[in-house]
Amino acid sequence: MTQIGRPREFDTDQALDRAMEVFWRHGYEGASLADLTGAMGINKPSLYAAYGNKEGLFRKVVARYADVEMAYARRALDQATAHEVAAALLRDNVVALTRPDRPAGCLSIQGGTACGTANAAISEFLAASRLAGEQAIAARFARAVDEGDLPPDADPTALARFLSVVTEGHAVHAAAGAQRGELQQSAEIALRAFDAAAYSVSSAS
Repeated sequence: MTQIGRPREFDTDQALDRAMEVFWRHGYEGASLADLTGAMGINKPSLYAAYGNKEGLFRKVVARYADVEMAYARRALDQATAHEVAAALLRDNVVALTRPDRPAGCLSIQGGTACGTANAAISEFLAASRLAGEQAIAARFARAVDEGDLPPDADPTALARFLSVVTEGHAVHAAAGAQRGELQQSAEIALRAFDAAAYSVSSAS
């Protein structure tokens, strides 16, 4: 006899990946529960049982996105020099934003840019997530200063913010239809600007 209300068993990672694409394409507010459960192959009781509610699901999706889709950013931080960190971050970001098997752009940008006041917590959550990434880059550049790779008067926070502004801007343009080659051009310009700012501080002061 079938037990009424029993959550359907499902592959959690696969379900999150499917929900990720829905949120990525439609944003938090634009993704309906019907869209999400249809993509995930589950019913609403199963969604509530596993994630609590739509917001709980979204937070799990963002964590999954950071772990899988943003892995290139963690790899970038492992590069030997600040230049190599910036180069890997800028170049790999462009590739990630323009993959043919993924929605164009970035979930952390598109997920909450159009949220109304009722969902302000989502926009704040995504902003905090992006800031955490920026702070990780700043910490890596602070280490580069300590190691003598960057000049002692370099500003790790300002350099990290610059890279964040560029990569987030690329995400907006990718979502609007900018092609990989176009974004690669601006990434290389940004890398030259980064090197000029990062390594010429002492000589310019």
